Amino acid sequence: GSAPPGVDPEAFSWFQAVDADHSGFISVKELKQALVNSNWSTFNEETCLLMINMFDKTRSGRIDVYGFSALLRFIQQWKNLFQQYDRDQSGSISFNELQQAFSQMGYNLSPQFSQLLLARYAQRSSNPSIQLDRFIQICMQLQSTTDAFREKDTGLVGNVRLSYEDFLTMVVTRMM
Repeated sequence: GSAPPGVDPEAFSWFQAVDADHSGFISVKELKQALVNSNWSTFNEETCLLMINMFDKTRSGRIDVYGFSALLRFIQQWKNLFQQYDRDQSGSISFNELQQAFSQMGYNLSPQFSQLLLARYAQRSSNPSIQLDRFIQICMQLQSTTDAFREKDTGLVGNVRLSYEDFLTMVVTRMM
């Protein structure tokens, strides 16, 4: 068949190829098999789940062709940003590039925080760096938690007082 109205024909044909079980929906597993980083590793499951949840309007744990088409546009925007911050064109983001990216995105984060992210999300090596999938995941989580923080920081002073349960509620509703 041909692409439904409002869906890019290329996205439609890729949707059909990715929909391995021909259910008319893309699952996390199918998405994970379809997306690769510059080093040819598949996207990690956490990032795929975050993205599926973002475009899953029915809360079924999968996306239809419209959600998939929107997801591809979303990934392309992140890929463009990623390539902009990957100054040495290595296909991954190093510590210095990550620091610059955060600064240019308006986040005032310490080198220690960037180091913590590298330790958590980079592949183990002598020169750890972040692949596209983890970059998307980090940025989505940073955006989400920043939004949650700003809801509490009404005076924009950079500090809030939270109860433990308020903190857990913020984490559970934004991250899981």
